[in-house]
Amino acid sequence: MTDNTVPAAAPAAPAQHAAAPSDTSSHHGWALVVLLVGAILPPLDYFIVNLALPAIHGGLGASSAQLQLVVSAYACANAVAQITGGRLGDLYGRRRMFMIGMAGFVIASAVCGLAPSGGVLVGGRILQGLFAAVLAPQVLATIRSVFTPHEQIRVMSFYGFVFGVAAVIGQLGGGALISLHPFGLGWRAIFLVNLPIGALALLGSWRFIPESRPQHRARIDLPGSALLSLFLLMLVYPLTQGRETGWPAWMLACLALSLPVLALLLRVERRTLEAGRDPLLDVRLFRNPVVALGLTLAFLFYMLSAFFLSYGIFLQGALQWSPLVCGLAILPFGLGFLGSPLLMPRLVARFGSYRVLTLGFAMIAIGLSTAAALARTSAPGAGFYLGLAAMGIGQGLVLPSVVRIVLAEVEPARAGVASGMVTAMLQIGAAVGAATFGGVFFARLGAHPAPADYPAAFRTAMFALVIVLWGCMLLSTRLPALHRRAMARR
Repeated sequence: MTDNTVPAAAPAAPAQHAAAPSDTSSHHGWALVVLLVGAILPPLDYFIVNLALPAIHGGLGASSAQLQLVVSAYACANAVAQITGGRLGDLYGRRRMFMIGMAGFVIASAVCGLAPSGGVLVGGRILQGLFAAVLAPQVLATIRSVFTPHEQIRVMSFYGFVFGVAAVIGQLGGGALISLHPFGLGWRAIFLVNLPIGALALLGSWRFIPESRPQHRARIDLPGSALLSLFLLMLVYPLTQGRETGWPAWMLACLALSLPVLALLLRVERRTLEAGRDPLLDVRLFRNPVVALGLTLAFLFYMLSAFFLSYGIFLQGALQWSPLVCGLAILPFGLGFLGSPLLMPRLVARFGSYRVLTLGFAMIAIGLSTAAALARTSAPGAGFYLGLAAMGIGQGLVLPSVVRIVLAEVEPARAGVASGMVTAMLQIGAAVGAATFGGVFFARLGAHPAPADYPAAFRTAMFALVIVLWGCMLLSTRLPALHRRAMARR
């Protein structure tokens, strides 16, 4: 094994798995299919709603604030509950919580699809985000617990692949559903389509996914859960809503007070651990420098959400393109995202996970720089779309790599809380990226933009984001040395 390869973690002990009768190798393929359906639905509903906002405004008469909450409330609720969702799987069984999360997500989708008003739609989106936070961590934790370390390399490539599928279907499918009005449903179809998919996933999870949980069943850490939820809410909500509301004083106070709440949370969790109880946030994970840097990279990486926020606005404002055409314009990114995870097993075998992660960050930075430099008020040329394809390839390499690197350092008993921490850092990074680089985009755009202002604003925001991505590439080169240091301490 080369120095830059993630070490093969020991397989979970048999006592850690209470497998259903269907837990045979012949059923692992079907179990993976069901798990990947659970992985694709939460990001799909994040992407698909972006192009539907004008139709929702016309159909429900929703206010501008409600339209903003349709997007941000989902991301905020998802981020707040991610780590708690992962711990629930560790405590009560990952298959059980997967099924509860899927059932709740389907019900919340029905609430959204049948919403009679903007307020009900926002409430449904909050429910979607909460149940997605229960659902998503079980996918990673089950993969970590059920599949062998050798299988996980290939399985995690499929995991990254479905995020590419979500990006393509979300942007392209959202535009198509809005334009085609299937069964006269209009924008409601983007939510109601989850019902048959979720129902089939529920049946498949009951039949094929084996139950897994740690041998030691801990109690719920109520003080930790309350403080963690409070901290994330105080951080994420102002970041997602601050710009649209003009940054009122109470939002700035929330951001400032979130740091003392975080300090109190870490103190409480440390004391809980010292007392021999089971904390929600296992602070011991941060003692591993690979895990700590991996979580940092996950946070910085998903600041890329600012690209998706500004890309569609740039195309519609500068070129006056329709939602469907804007959905088609993201296709080169999606194709790159779809294809690159399938190359992961060969790349990891040859270069190691750490180098593949570094390569992925470099490709995102180069691709985004190219696309930003070529943004104009005229129709984009081949170079622009090649930049998008490079971005997609890079994102398809980074996402599964950073997840696998973190989880490979964690024993199966703590896979649920670790996977919750990874997905929470991704969601928080998305909120921070949208607030910071999205803020740069809108500030440069101005209140009454002309068509020429859109590419200028896009370039300014994206070049600022590129600086962060190059920083991620440099930080990722530190992982092999940190891994060797961590191994020497064991």
